[in-house]
Amino acid sequence: MATKRKKQGAYMISAVAEMYEIHPQTLRLYEREGLLLPSRSEGNTRLYTDEDLERLEFILNLARDLGVNIAGIAIILQMRERMEEMNRQMQGFVDYVRTEMLARMQQQPSAGLVPMPRSVIVPLKGAAGRAAAFNGKVAVLAGKALPVKGATVAAKSAAVGKKAAKTGKAK
Repeated sequence: MATKRKKQGAYMISAVAEMYEIHPQTLRLYEREGLLLPSRSEGNTRLYTDEDLERLEFILNLARDLGVNIAGIAIILQMRERMEEMNRQMQGFVDYVRTEMLARMQQQPSAGLVPMPRSVIVPLKGAAGRAAAFNGKVAVLAGKALPVKGATVAAKSAAVGKKAAKTGKAK
């Protein structure tokens, strides 16, 4: 929907109704349902701001173009507000992490990088090679990590591999 409003200012209900070709009662209904919350003048006249008009355009788009009823519009607006709040919170968290990282990197230039031990994969021949790989003190057998006690894991995995090959069943 094209924007049909001027920049800045507050608009009375009759002007808004005319701009968007809707009945003033529709605007009152949207207010009663909590979809729009225009401010009020000292004389209790409804005054619609630019933000109110943007929200009205969104509401009219949902109602006219997409056929959403008032209950659906209320749910969509609530979800939209929650998403905007979560986005603000996430942006605040990202900004916090960024400033913390920059502060720590300025204190200790090498503090930004965390040293990680390198994995060592020992290729084994036969069934044991397909079943076992070693990473320091942990053996990975068919996707499961098991503690390594010397060569017993390699021997066990070789035995398991041989047994599976003979019976045709993988354990």
